[in-house]
Amino acid sequence: MNKRTLHRLFSLLAVLVMGVSLLTGCSGKDAERTQEQEDAQTIQVYLWSTSLYETYAPYVQSQLPDVNIEFIVGNNDLDFYKFLQENGGLPDIITCCRFSLHDAAPLKDSLMNLATTNEAGAVYNTYLNSFKNEDGSVNWLPVCADAHGFVVNRSLFEQYDIPLPTDYASFVAACQAFEKVGIRGFTADYAYDYTCMETLQGLSAAELTTTEGRKWRTAYSDPANTVRVGLDDAVWPGAFERMEQFIQDTHLTAEDLNLTYDDVMNLYRNGEIAMYFGSSSGVKMFQDEGIDTTFLPFFSQNGEKWIMTTPYFQVALNRDLEQDTARREKAMKVLNVMLSEEAQNRIVADGQDVLSYSQNVSLRLTDYLKDVRPVVEENHMYIRIASNDFFATSKDVVSQMIAGQLTAEQAYQAFNAQLLAEDAPADDEIVLTSGKRYSNVFHANGGNASFSVMANTLRGVYGTDVLLATANSFTGSVLQADYTKKLAASMIMPNGLMSRQRSMTGAELWETVRAFVEGCEGGFVPFNRGSLPVVSGIAVEVKEKNGSYTLTGITRNGQPLRDDDTVTVTCLATSKQMEALLADESGIPTDGDAWVKNTWTDYVSSGKAALAEPENYMTLR
Repeated sequence: MNKRTLHRLFSLLAVLVMGVSLLTGCSGKDAERTQEQEDAQTIQVYLWSTSLYETYAPYVQSQLPDVNIEFIVGNNDLDFYKFLQENGGLPDIITCCRFSLHDAAPLKDSLMNLATTNEAGAVYNTYLNSFKNEDGSVNWLPVCADAHGFVVNRSLFEQYDIPLPTDYASFVAACQAFEKVGIRGFTADYAYDYTCMETLQGLSAAELTTTEGRKWRTAYSDPANTVRVGLDDAVWPGAFERMEQFIQDTHLTAEDLNLTYDDVMNLYRNGEIAMYFGSSSGVKMFQDEGIDTTFLPFFSQNGEKWIMTTPYFQVALNRDLEQDTARREKAMKVLNVMLSEEAQNRIVADGQDVLSYSQNVSLRLTDYLKDVRPVVEENHMYIRIASNDFFATSKDVVSQMIAGQLTAEQAYQAFNAQLLAEDAPADDEIVLTSGKRYSNVFHANGGNASFSVMANTLRGVYGTDVLLATANSFTGSVLQADYTKKLAASMIMPNGLMSRQRSMTGAELWETVRAFVEGCEGGFVPFNRGSLPVVSGIAVEVKEKNGSYTLTGITRNGQPLRDDDTVTVTCLATSKQMEALLADESGIPTDGDAWVKNTWTDYVSSGKAALAEPENYMTLR
């Protein structure tokens, strides 16, 4: 008997065993009870980026083998979580990067107060103050910082015998000295809102962290405020004066507003600029390219030095956890590991420094940040004000300042007026309605119903026999609700989900599914139940043993998959995962850019969108 025949027999046997077990096993009520137990034992964590799936999430799970954690890619948008809250779908633990207390205010009553926890107590008060509500409660905690400041070509300074800046005056002198030799002293990618916003705040970090500055920030972020809060007249007028002076001193013009990130990188590589505003990750990148590079802080005009920081993410817990002591204790264990030094080390890229806001994380700086060690040790890591209003308004007003269209006073008035203005009516056109709510908890007998809805719907959109998707393809937000275009788009992974379509034999499909289930070198490796793939058009049986997974059976239309079957298959994964999983020259994208979000958005915007029913696509034994 050949191997192919044996394979078919084993597959058939597996199906028969599965069928017998279903007939003789649990009743419907027993199955429902089992699922309820699985729900109660599962802690769901929404991660804002797929990058956290690579080493961070597996590490957290490895430290808590007795806790079933499901990591789902959520969204870097608090409007997404407000939608989940309004429709009863807020997960146990949520993370967000583009964050402000101002935007998070509607979530306050749905989140746990962490003020008296050890995790909050470990955060330096300097930074915890940025997360305190007016009543002293704390709902959000920051993990380690992404440092932003000035990336400096040290070799150019040495070549032209120009001293490295140590204060604002020497920074300006360096810019002037470089211009004399035909090199731009400083520029940045002012085409983007975050660069405009962070420059404005970074230049005034010393003032924004004073008693007056903190008082204004607390008022601006207070969830209890029923009226819009604009800029104060104590701190902010000076901020625009410093921005105006900086524009003059660095000779920024309207042309700088066209510079993208890639433009600035190329200028730096070519030795056409000596300094740019950016992340400390640029130091390592250019050092690896052989360019002697260092990192410098913002030099305040009062003599202080500050680093602009963005927490890689902020984390909060659902208040509903307080209704179940056992689940609350599990969630707190998860939070503790998420904020641990070892976990934070797995957030940053290899070779980068971990700059933590926590006293529990030791400071170990590489040579890349040695020039800012005193700034870090002084706790001069300013956490940006990053509300949606500040992103949009900073881009508008700072751009006009750079273009020479607004003076400092005019800019202050314009910024204040925009903060106080009533919001324009949102685009609330409903493009998709879900009449049912589906569980987004993985169940051993069936899989994830919410993910199955998405996979089955997309299989219909792509028009293929089978669809395979990594578990982090969907946000799991299939609720009984009306979806606007924006919210419908957020049902798809926010970070580069791609599609590839090809025809396969049954044998090829088996090997592809096996790679999704068991993992493959250079690709994604499932590390718990919730990270197993989602399939549509087929059903799979998977064996779990000691934290690893083995594909043991595939059926299609109720029959074992045959090696000589021919099927069309759509695979969903990130480009990094796609390369390892589908390294085949015959694989072609389903559309020009291959972005699943584009395909999905076009579908839900067509006016004919409808969600498919879920299937029991996986049995885990």
